[in-house]
Amino acid sequence: MGRLGFMTELEANDALDKVPVYMEGTSRVEERCMLQAAVLPGNGQAGHERPQVVSSETLPDSGGYHALNDAVVGRGAMSRVVNIGAYIDGAYLTDFRADAVMVSTATGSTGYNLSVGGPIVAPQAGEIILKAVAPHVGMAPALVLPSSSVVDLTVETDHQVMLSVAGHLDRELAPGDTVRIQRSSHKALFLRAHPYTEFYATLTRRLGFGGGQSTIRAIQY
Repeated sequence: MGRLGFMTELEANDALDKVPVYMEGTSRVEERCMLQAAVLPGNGQAGHERPQVVSSETLPDSGGYHALNDAVVGRGAMSRVVNIGAYIDGAYLTDFRADAVMVSTATGSTGYNLSVGGPIVAPQAGEIILKAVAPHVGMAPALVLPSSSVVDLTVETDHQVMLSVAGHLDRELAPGDTVRIQRSSHKALFLRAHPYTEFYATLTRRLGFGGGQSTIRAIQY
């Protein structure tokens, strides 16, 4: 159900009445793109020179972790910013000094990405969003990338850095480690009772931009 984003179609007060509709076989199946993330071990040192990511070779289907919403490289328990080098298809983009750097799917665009000022991408889109969280140094605006892009995030700091996948899996990273993120070969499947255009009205209503005073808005202004 959710409260706001692109996974939401039911509300809690009518779920029991409407769930049988989805089980009758008349609903459509909607495919959503996912992400794949894997850790490429480094040398265990956070050098002062920018590391060289020389290859943007894609990951095997069986490698790493798969996520519907996002993969985030950011600070751990210590309240200190992290230094993250970002590369796209092997080309250097920037060095981020920030709380975290996030890579999101279209589905994830209405989650963590939205809360830090990232763009909303239509749920059927395959594009990938790269967004820094509270950056001190580096590019603040989000970057929307083609679905074929391979994003490398390299740890350039010597204190605790964590990889969080879909908010459910956390893995500590060592200095020099690189997290490679790309579009997954897997798809998430959703049963939908409404046409795909329904999300526009739902989104604006829940954000409070649809006019009137909705009782189900997730954000009040």
